[in-house]
Amino acid sequence: MSSNGWEIYKLKSLCTKIGSGATPRGGKETYLEEGPYALIRSQNVLDFFFSYDGLAFIDENQANQLSNVEIQEHDVLLNITGDSVARVCQVPKTLLPARVNQHVSIIRPDNTKLAPEYLKYFLLNPKFKSYLLGLASVGATRNALTKGMIEDLEIDLPSLPIQRRIADILSALDEKIELNRQTNVTLESIAQSIFREWFVEFKFPGATGEVVESELGMIPKGWKICDLESISKRITDGAHGSPKSTDVGYPMASVKDMRTWGIDIESCRKISKEDYLQLVRSDCKPLKNDILIAKDGSYLKHIFVTQEEVDLVVLSSIAILRPNEKTVDPYVLSYILKQESVLERMKNYVSGAVIQRIVIKDFKKFKIVLPPIELQQQWTSACGAILKKCWENIRENEMLSQIRDTLLPKLMSGEIELTNN
Repeated sequence: MSSNGWEIYKLKSLCTKIGSGATPRGGKETYLEEGPYALIRSQNVLDFFFSYDGLAFIDENQANQLSNVEIQEHDVLLNITGDSVARVCQVPKTLLPARVNQHVSIIRPDNTKLAPEYLKYFLLNPKFKSYLLGLASVGATRNALTKGMIEDLEIDLPSLPIQRRIADILSALDEKIELNRQTNVTLESIAQSIFREWFVEFKFPGATGEVVESELGMIPKGWKICDLESISKRITDGAHGSPKSTDVGYPMASVKDMRTWGIDIESCRKISKEDYLQLVRSDCKPLKNDILIAKDGSYLKHIFVTQEEVDLVVLSSIAILRPNEKTVDPYVLSYILKQESVLERMKNYVSGAVIQRIVIKDFKKFKIVLPPIELQQQWTSACGAILKKCWENIRENEMLSQIRDTLLPKLMSGEIELTNN
């Protein structure tokens, strides 16, 4: 029995399934962009939330090969290898049917003993998370959690009604966070639609239909072709060295910490003040209105404007572009770079034998179609309310996340007492 009076159990005695999947025969070359079954990989499992970025799909034959790792509603997913080891979430019901690969473990609680949502939050408790990370780093060249390790995890268990009350409190916060995320997806699609109408289909206010030939195709008269270097004050990338991590310190972001609308500060590793200040002096700190661009080929679509300056530096997997705002609006430029046709051309600036990344010296010469600055500003004004609401939702999510993260360890330790009623 634990100090709070709760019973302690090994996880295997509370679950009907603990196990990981495999890579379908043929590997990633056989994955589908759409299909009848989702294949969940470690990149999709973030702490608290499921990420659709890079989600793969497989056909029925491949799914049948992985029938023993079929995901059911409420299953808890745990990353068991690599840099993302110990990340935990649950899968949205709408994503089913689905399977997992060998880097992700399914944990299926017996819901007559253990509430699945309670288990998720128990594994995400910072104290237990530290334990999992320590366990994963023992005796191997690569971080890994084995099935035996997971089965032998000890969990403090209050009564089932209290488990559900704890989960309900924390889930209410996460549900609001997810609602804000989904709202931003909708708002982003509206802004993208207006952008495409104006700057791709050329149906902008005052358009005459008069076009001229250019090296990137037909463009409206008065628009121009220019390379990124000519409209930027600075194009560089982050730190090429990797300072030692610290338990408490300043966030250092890599491409894996980038989201659609910004950096996930909580997922960043921490570095010392001395290392942080050194990297600030080396121009590895983004400023307000800088555009951050994922250099890694598989993450290219992560492109956004920094809304405000924060105490954060970035690694070399992230490029920093500082626009000359007399020539180009930062938001318009970020939307130009996110267009599918532009992203396809951008892939030609990615190279590398081991890790495929944008080469900065070449990327500076990347050419785009640039509308007049007055039209750019007109679009930003028209979509300003949308962009503002998206950032408001992000800030609210940061506040809600802080509340959740404060409550979680207190609820899990019994410091905040709940009754069965």
